[in-house]
Amino acid sequence: MAERRKQLSPNLFAAAGLEQDAPRPLPEKLRPRTLGDVVGQDHILGPDGALTRMLETRTLGSLIFWGPPGTGKTTV
Repeated sequence: MAERRKQLSPNLFAAAGLEQDAPRPLPEKLRPRTLGDVVGQDHILGPDGALTRMLETRTLGSLIFWGPPGTGKTTV
């Protein structure tokens, strides 16, 4: 039954017609896919950065990202 349900409910992107080759907004195309793709803030996101160390040791607590719109808070 779970297999049948999986066939009947496509993912949201397929249902909305947003397949990989479909035209998408520029920000969606350029959004970093991995933490290594994020540019800047090396003291936080670099190889020895605070956030990178927290992720590697699995000690990530609650974080508050603050800043103006468009600076990558949601992406990170």
